[in-house]
Amino acid sequence: MSCGRMEKKIMGYVDGRLKEGERLEMEKHLSTCAACRVRVSEFRAVNVLLDELPMIEPSAAFDIRMQARVAAEPAKQSWWAWFAPSPRVALAASMLLLATVWIGSRRPDSPLSAADIEKINQNMSVLENYDVISDFCAAERIAAAGAG
Repeated sequence: MSCGRMEKKIMGYVDGRLKEGERLEMEKHLSTCAACRVRVSEFRAVNVLLDELPMIEPSAAFDIRMQARVAAEPAKQSWWAWFAPSPRVALAASMLLLATVWIGSRRPDSPLSAADIEKINQNMSVLENYDVISDFCAAERIAAAGAG
């Protein structure tokens, strides 16, 4: 049992708020840990000092003032209330909805027909030589060789 875990339960132990199992676990720990016993005795001493202080009774007007302040608080709004005053949020939501509907209504691209595949195969030799056509460095070298 670690002191760190027990430290979180000391106040509950001193106040008598721990469950029976937690209380027994705390007492078992206190029987072996002098530092935690000192902490418990310090908290009990503070409780005794606090019990000696006189109880302060609020004035009769306190209740009336408190109730007036609570009544003056604005009523809690529903979670939809944030949506109404902001036209930007409404515009963004409508644009998102429009984009979703537009994307959802698009037909997928049609697959290639046999005729299209045949045209691609006929032009494959041109496509295979594309890297030669797109390499302008070779053209520059030819021009440089002709000039030199």
